[in-house]
Amino acid sequence: MRKSTLLTTAIVALAVGVPAAAHDGHNEVSITTDASYRYIMSNGIPDHDTGQFPNRGNPHEISEQEHVFRVPLNPEVADAPTPIVRGVFGVALNGVPFDSGTAEYWNNDRQSGWRYEALGGGRNLGLDHANGHVQPGGTYHYHGTSDALAGDPSGTEHSALVGYAADGFPVYSIHGHADGNNAASAIVELTSSYQLRSGTRPDGPGGTYDGTFVEDFEYVAGSGDLDACNGRFTITPEYPDGTYAYFLTESYPYIPRCVSGSADASFQHQPLLSGRPGGASPRGNRPPGPPYG
Repeated sequence: MRKSTLLTTAIVALAVGVPAAAHDGHNEVSITTDASYRYIMSNGIPDHDTGQFPNRGNPHEISEQEHVFRVPLNPEVADAPTPIVRGVFGVALNGVPFDSGTAEYWNNDRQSGWRYEALGGGRNLGLDHANGHVQPGGTYHYHGTSDALAGDPSGTEHSALVGYAADGFPVYSIHGHADGNNAASAIVELTSSYQLRSGTRPDGPGGTYDGTFVEDFEYVAGSGDLDACNGRFTITPEYPDGTYAYFLTESYPYIPRCVSGSADASFQHQPLLSGRPGGASPRGNRPPGPPYG
């Protein structure tokens, strides 16, 4: 088992007030630690401009939430990955959740086995320039990376830390070291090991595999830089001795669909709402720990 230890153990407290274009709220987020856990508490309002909500593809309005997420300070890689089925993958440093899945299925049939990919282009889910949109409960969340989240896209430096996964491991955007064990190695855009299937779908919507559905992709070990959970062991600026870390990618899965450690229960959704963009809000899933404030 590999453990991960952050370079600095100082408590981080953030209070950012940046108005977004399409709502009246201000970003409020606090990140604190105790002996065992890191707590990310926020009102769910992003610290950047958003698109206009409601819109044609997303009928929901952004509203303040009471997000309280908890992750272990020293996570461990488990024996096997855990799929993200009814929960969020992680949370950005600005307090906005990373939510890779959708609640949209072919023919509006959850049992069809064909789930629309949020960034696949097959269904207009009203995503904005930050690849975010709004759940029925008013929760703004990300389905992919963007300049609004990750900053400078030039790729001359290692991507900044952008958040934490539900198991506590760090999340970065698309750029990292070519050799994860060598901090002097070149900075490159890290690639997913998921590939588009060849041929045609055997049932359901039929047609050629084109990325419209999650099931259009398959994991091909070694075909990219990252593992099945879009992660790898690597040296990063925050973890000079190395850590397991996740990376957001420009191609599927964009945001990881599984975690390599144990996901904290604070990242679990309430039961999903059928046929509504983005599923349900994680609002109110409060772990043991300091009160929200």
